[in-house]
Amino acid sequence: MTNRTGNVDWDRLPVFHAVAEAGSFTKAGRKLELSQSAVSRQICALEASLNVPLFYRHARGLILTEQGEAFFRAVKAMEDELVRALARISESRAQPEGPLKITTTVTFGSAWLTARMNRFHHQFPDIAVSLILVDSPEVDLFSRQADVAIRFAPQTNPKVIQRLLMTIRYHLFASQDYLRTHGTPRGAADLDSHELIVYGDEVPTPVERMNWILEVGRDGRSPRKPALRVNSVYAMYRAVKSGLGIAALPYYISDESPELVEVLPDLEGPTMDAYFVYPEELRWSKRISVIRDFLLQQVEEDRRTRQA
Repeated sequence: MTNRTGNVDWDRLPVFHAVAEAGSFTKAGRKLELSQSAVSRQICALEASLNVPLFYRHARGLILTEQGEAFFRAVKAMEDELVRALARISESRAQPEGPLKITTTVTFGSAWLTARMNRFHHQFPDIAVSLILVDSPEVDLFSRQADVAIRFAPQTNPKVIQRLLMTIRYHLFASQDYLRTHGTPRGAADLDSHELIVYGDEVPTPVERMNWILEVGRDGRSPRKPALRVNSVYAMYRAVKSGLGIAALPYYISDESPELVEVLPDLEGPTMDAYFVYPEELRWSKRISVIRDFLLQQVEEDRRTRQA
């Protein structure tokens, strides 16, 4: 049975596509295993059904007309979408496998995400994960530089799908060595006599009120002077771990460092949301769904451990 939409015979579209790419009836015929005359008849019939010429004929071959260029773009887009659909169907039936590129910030990727890749690899050994850790500029998902991103602000592009992964909370932490030497603050005002580590003010902070430790408990007085400013949350963590002082750190870092001690736990700093983001065209990818579900499960396990 012949497939038709309007006046167009769908069976002729692969022939047109082959001719447009080859620029020759003869070359297209070899690829399609058809005679040159059979290919020519199919193209002539297609042009007749559309009532426009699709090719200029000359001695050196065939060139698409303006209408032919437009029609080729449409046919190519249909072919690309069909390939993606077939890949999604195949992937949905099979064990997830293949490359998976994930991008996020250096600190979050180093401190939280990489620590969970061992478990993910054991569950899905046929998925080859690549982590792309950059702070700026963000990796572009639409040029396929990465398949998935973990971003720290709601995305406004309607062509992406986003899922809230976690809410990141900042609290104050110090090392055991520091507290043995300097004592443990009992209230916010006690921070006046402690060494404080804050985010550098030369670059935008990753979250509003990032350096609230300088003002909390000051009752409108001038901010405290820090012992160190550094424009990296991971570097702040390393400074705290070394015993330099107290800093506001996210739980995803402190959870990986049981040697750190939370101080003044009733003081809650700012929060920010982390989103699991991927292009809409990957909606049916099994690799995307398994990494999404895995990370959500990890977040839930972290929450239960923290509450235990």
